[in-house]
Amino acid sequence: MADKEDFALRLAERLRAARKAQKLSLEALAERSGVSRSMLSAIERCESSPTVASLWNLTNALGVDFSGLLDDGAKRSAPILEIVRADQAPVIQTRGAGCRIKILSPPADVGEAEVYDLSLAAGGVLESAPHRAGAVEHLTVLDGDLEIASGDAKERVTEGETIRYRADLPHAIRALDGAARAVLIVKGA
Repeated sequence: MADKEDFALRLAERLRAARKAQKLSLEALAERSGVSRSMLSAIERCESSPTVASLWNLTNALGVDFSGLLDDGAKRSAPILEIVRADQAPVIQTRGAGCRIKILSPPADVGEAEVYDLSLAAGGVLESAPHRAGAVEHLTVLDGDLEIASGDAKERVTEGETIRYRADLPHAIRALDGAARAVLIVKGA
């Protein structure tokens, strides 16, 4: 009996943690998953056990691993979690701005820590509206020279240099003196 109770409690805690990590209300998760708000609340309070179909809908809505919610938390021996081949990574091509953005981070990290590979043509620019309050960008130049603007401040950074700047203000990345490439990490977007 204790194993069943431990399992139910672990499931309830993991579902609640996954929902809160994505800053979703019970109502928002209910809308995404098709599982009623009252059922979600009962599951999180460990007062009800979800059906397999409900659990499947919840894990899909949260973008979490179905088996990971059910396991006993023991360490697994497989060290590789995922490989994204070069031709499988999503790419955003900005129109007329001379900037190509390759998304390196998993979708589940959106809003927490996003990682991008930026390629800018000569004179290319990536202009961004302010992100959430407290958001910060960390940019490391791999090739070329870039000008970074955040609010009224501007700085030039070159190959091998890293700059951190506020992203909760209007900000821009511009290639100077030719093409450039950088890795961009956005925290708290």
